[in-house]
Amino acid sequence: MVSRIRTVAFSGIEVLPVDVQVQIAAGLPAFALVGLADKAVAESRDRVRGALSALGLALPPKRITINLAPADLLKEGSHFDLPIACGLLLAMGVLPAEEMERFVALGELALDGQITSVAGVLPAAIAANGEGLGLICPARNGGEAAWSGGEVLAPSSLLALINHFKGTQVLSPPRAEMAEDTARSQDLADIKGQETAKRALEVAAAGGHNLLMIGPPGSGKSMLAARLPGILPPLDAAEALEVSMVHSVAGLLIDGRITRKRHMRDPHHSASLPALVGGGSRAKPGEISLAHNGVLFLDELPKFSRATLESLRQPLETGRAVVARANAHATYPARVQLVAAMNPCKCGHLDDASLACSKAPRCAQDYQSKISGPLFDRIDLHVDVPAVSPADLSLPPPREGSAEVAARIAACREIQLARYAKLPEDRRIRTNAEADGTLLDEVATPEPAGRKLLTDAAERLKLSARGYHRVLRVARTLADLDRAEPVARLHIAEALSYRRLAPAR
Repeated sequence: MVSRIRTVAFSGIEVLPVDVQVQIAAGLPAFALVGLADKAVAESRDRVRGALSALGLALPPKRITINLAPADLLKEGSHFDLPIACGLLLAMGVLPAEEMERFVALGELALDGQITSVAGVLPAAIAANGEGLGLICPARNGGEAAWSGGEVLAPSSLLALINHFKGTQVLSPPRAEMAEDTARSQDLADIKGQETAKRALEVAAAGGHNLLMIGPPGSGKSMLAARLPGILPPLDAAEALEVSMVHSVAGLLIDGRITRKRHMRDPHHSASLPALVGGGSRAKPGEISLAHNGVLFLDELPKFSRATLESLRQPLETGRAVVARANAHATYPARVQLVAAMNPCKCGHLDDASLACSKAPRCAQDYQSKISGPLFDRIDLHVDVPAVSPADLSLPPPREGSAEVAARIAACREIQLARYAKLPEDRRIRTNAEADGTLLDEVATPEPAGRKLLTDAAERLKLSARGYHRVLRVARTLADLDRAEPVARLHIAEALSYRRLAPAR
């Protein structure tokens, strides 16, 4: 006789069904686990045996074979402990087969029978609910599973699960909860001077555009970037679910609570390519996917390795990071707003003759050339952030802070949502930064004077087709901030002012 229970495997945030088949047959005592299991899954034999022993249950002295089907799919992670234990309990007659057929199970077992938290519960719960099944998961993951809207059992121990099906204990359904944002948001009012940079930051936030800030050390580039999440609108329900699924697979959802705050990830410049884009032995999401629908801040941009920076080019264009390995191909969403900061040269004081090194301007050319032209071309806004003068520092704080700027950005985002809501589902976008060239011809056609200015500037500046369209995207955002339907010459002119020719030129 073979008992069966459903569980899942993961490929990125995609959920793949796995059938756990347990057979207890006559023969010499053995415990065989087959089905292309990795080290963590193979070790589940000892964890399951210990958990059952803690309940006073002993495995029968027979030949036990557990097959994880399909056999050619790599099984990774400790979440196979609970379905394997449940399959054994089904074969031993401890759990009712009719009831267990309605559930998908995943969870890690401790040696005392406790069920500990695992990664990937939220996408597993959504997939199970889509098939009309319930989910059995650890108690600490019950909150995130509850967001699926399906039936969820979240026991704290294997004994509690057995008692629930025997009717001696009732497991209360977990509640879906939001994470409380207790951190104080940093305010734009804290920054004195830098009005041009603040304007560029507002434009970037309004349209979801990539931004590069270039300036000497201490000019406020990192301070400006740190205040970007505070002026961005909160995630809507669909965006929050997408972000939470990535964080669930990465094991970063705290107590199963999801948040509507946009994440900002700021990896150190020593970060490796797999850390930034994703990868490793188990093809985990990288920083660009953990910042999905949020901000990826790269400080000291030229100090990142050339290969690491070049790996960002495709995700920035497509909005997804594809991790290809010999034994795994995983795709993660990666629709991010890139914000980068850099010094103009290695010493950082290129524009100050009294502080600049004797190698200027060759020093700046070598330093800035570490950023390739194609990557540079994918950044919509380039802004100089000069050193703040003592006169600016002595001024009182500016009257306008993050709250006022955030209100304008929210209104601009509403205009964009209404504009792009008419698109078919397969072309649905949320911001101007996501619009392609065909769509820009429909929604961002400049007035005749603006068209002539853009055409002449594109010829003189030798703009690429990508650069041309990125100028149009920024101009469309500037028009939305002014609540103007046509893109005027003034909007084209300001958008062109944020465009540099190329690194080190």
